[in-house]
Amino acid sequence: MNKTIYAQQIDQILSEVKKAVIGKDEIIVKVLLAILCKGHILIEDIPGVGKTTLALAFSKALSLDHNRMQFTPDVLPSDVTGFSVYNKTQNTFEFRPGVAFCNLFLADEINRTSSKTQSALLELMEEKSITVDGVTYKLPEPYTVIATQNPLGSAGTHNLPDSQLDRFMIKLSMGYPEFNDEVSILKSKFNSNPLNSVNPVANTQMITELQEHISNIYVDDKVYNYIVSLAAATRQHPMLKLGISPRGTLALMQIAKGIAVARSRDYVIPDDVDFICADVFTHRIMLSSKAKLSDVTASDIISEILRNVNAPGVSSR
Repeated sequence: MNKTIYAQQIDQILSEVKKAVIGKDEIIVKVLLAILCKGHILIEDIPGVGKTTLALAFSKALSLDHNRMQFTPDVLPSDVTGFSVYNKTQNTFEFRPGVAFCNLFLADEINRTSSKTQSALLELMEEKSITVDGVTYKLPEPYTVIATQNPLGSAGTHNLPDSQLDRFMIKLSMGYPEFNDEVSILKSKFNSNPLNSVNPVANTQMITELQEHISNIYVDDKVYNYIVSLAAATRQHPMLKLGISPRGTLALMQIAKGIAVARSRDYVIPDDVDFICADVFTHRIMLSSKAKLSDVTASDIISEILRNVNAPGVSSR
């Protein structure tokens, strides 16, 4: 298939999602690319800015089976993973799938639930499978988790452990809409739900084909070296006590491939890496006490590293 056709398919999906999510074009692009790169997305933002609408719009445009769970302190791990029930008539145990058995799982306010329930997500996010009573059940393909958390209210919350944060390919924040965009949102809600205007324009077969194409995109040795140089700079930075792990470099490489496809290329350039680097790196680094006292943020440090690490010149093959 011509490389432009893949870009057109991506544009078609984006156009449908934009019918329901107004003024957040860059966020929409990044979420779609994470899905197409087999990654998971963490959206940290205040309530009411459209996080759930975004997830539902993608499930509809992509024709994905989706489930949503509001994570609260009383949610149990078995609610997510599933559990075995004894069947008297057949004298056997039957597996009842949990809410996570779908293509797109929306985990609302994930930091509101217990650490034990959070940890239940680890295997399904990393392995795309769930083990219950010694039996492993594969999750449907494609599979993506979109999790949300509120950064403000701290009462009753449990911070996500670093091991779980590292499972998210990207971390995003939607933010408040611009003035004119908010006016458009009000008008769109006047007498209908904008989600009703989103049409299915893809299916699991198309998504699988896009995922396969993205995984085979060419990456020059200079770009590999550039990605590793960015990660190495975080490990040596005086304001950080934890830098980027190899999982982080793999995530950056994979989603940079997706950006290349969206831009009608079959090779990655440094601009693709720069475009998404902060979204891949900021939640994977840990600030030192000195950085916190100096009011230096993770975004500040990643921006500084991008300025200081020289990007290579990569020409078209």
